[in-house]
Amino acid sequence: MFDAASAYQNLRQRFREVSWLKSSSAILGWDQETYMPSGASDFRADQLSFLDGQAHRLGTAPEIGGWIKACEDHEFPDGSVELTNVKGWRRNYDREVKLPTDFVEELTRATSTGTHLWAEARKKSDFALFQPHLEKLMELQRRKADYWGWQACRYDALLDAYEPGARSAEISALFDEVGPQISALVGPATEKSRQTPEDLLKGHYPVAAQQAFNREVAEAFGFDFGAGRIDATNHPFCTSLGPKDIRLTTRYDEADFLSSLYGVLHECGHGLYEQGLSAEEWLLPAGEAVSLGIHESQSRLWENHVGGSTAFWEHWMPRAVHHFPHLAGLKPEDMAAAARRVSPSFIRVEADEVTYDLHIILRFTLERRIINGELAVKDIPAAWNELFEKLLGLKVPDAARGCLQDIHWSCGLVGYFATYTLGNLNASQLMHRARQDDAGLDAALAAGNYAPLLSWLREKVHRHGQRYLPQDLMRHATGHATQASHHLAHLRSKYL
Repeated sequence: MFDAASAYQNLRQRFREVSWLKSSSAILGWDQETYMPSGASDFRADQLSFLDGQAHRLGTAPEIGGWIKACEDHEFPDGSVELTNVKGWRRNYDREVKLPTDFVEELTRATSTGTHLWAEARKKSDFALFQPHLEKLMELQRRKADYWGWQACRYDALLDAYEPGARSAEISALFDEVGPQISALVGPATEKSRQTPEDLLKGHYPVAAQQAFNREVAEAFGFDFGAGRIDATNHPFCTSLGPKDIRLTTRYDEADFLSSLYGVLHECGHGLYEQGLSAEEWLLPAGEAVSLGIHESQSRLWENHVGGSTAFWEHWMPRAVHHFPHLAGLKPEDMAAAARRVSPSFIRVEADEVTYDLHIILRFTLERRIINGELAVKDIPAAWNELFEKLLGLKVPDAARGCLQDIHWSCGLVGYFATYTLGNLNASQLMHRARQDDAGLDAALAAGNYAPLLSWLREKVHRHGQRYLPQDLMRHATGHATQASHHLAHLRSKYL
């Protein structure tokens, strides 16, 4: 028998040690995507495999089960940090203990190597170059799902890792509701966008000026640069290396400053969530984000609902002109119209807000079929191109602008894509409720005062860590579980 108090402290210490190993892996992963020379990829794969294996051994040791049981028998108070941690430890332990350590190491090595091979294949637009490794990666993902166990659908085991409690049948039904209504908006929204010339913002935007402007906006939103930074990469992301070390990345195009700006606003939303979690409980369940669907709601809220508004440009136009003087002849409404142009395109991360979810529906549909054994890896390009044309009306010209464009499969993020659209739905729902709770919110945002919105999100979302399951958190914050209605209303209002 274990004393509950000592068992809890043992768990805290053990998972602190696990978190140090995971944060070390995260640093190496961040470096791999930003500064690492390509020749170091094999050695980096060995490093990451070793660290993940060690973390897995520490986190699944036999004594942990006894410590968790002692804490469960103690029955910590509802809503307490202790109970949140114990429930999270139980969930994670029961899943991770089913994975053999040598499998974890094999998977980490394969994904680390995979990102390098994917980048090369994408550069050459050569799916055949990546196909053998992708076949191995998908087989490892199927094995992982089988280790974890599943009932109706193998894919559910992987989806649950990113969105606890979600089931693919429910997600599919939600997407069946959303997809046709979004498709119906594309034509009218595209036609309206034609009123704004495509070359309206044509000009040269030096990277240094973009970096300065992006930092100003992110800092105004509330991102703490004493506990974070922005770097350049091929695929924008946010990663948490420590409670006071949040890294944002973006990519720069000197002919289009909006690409890096909205990349930063998106990743800044993720970063604000990470900076709003409990530093004392960092990488313990009480100090960790509850799901990627909730995480993505934060990035999409700041990117689209705040940064995509005309009010945003009314406030920031003078600073944009300061950094990019050739914009002086434009009005804020011109900038807003240029930023919200709708036009079906090939690249997900560059897609407009209206068509974005169609990109996600495609990936979710194919990914689910691959994991469930209904689609062979060799047939992915043809299946992708066919469904892409059906959803977005475009013929995919090459693999780089088709099935090779995303990094996710190469680094093992299978079961992830659905959370992007869940994030859009959650963002609209949260923003709707924030406006209901604070009648002066829009006036504050128009004045460039983002503190009230950030404070609301800190109170309703960030501070809870994993206290609630995702849908329970949405009920707590907004009064009901995730619905499509608010997002569809937002799109119609903003684009039609």
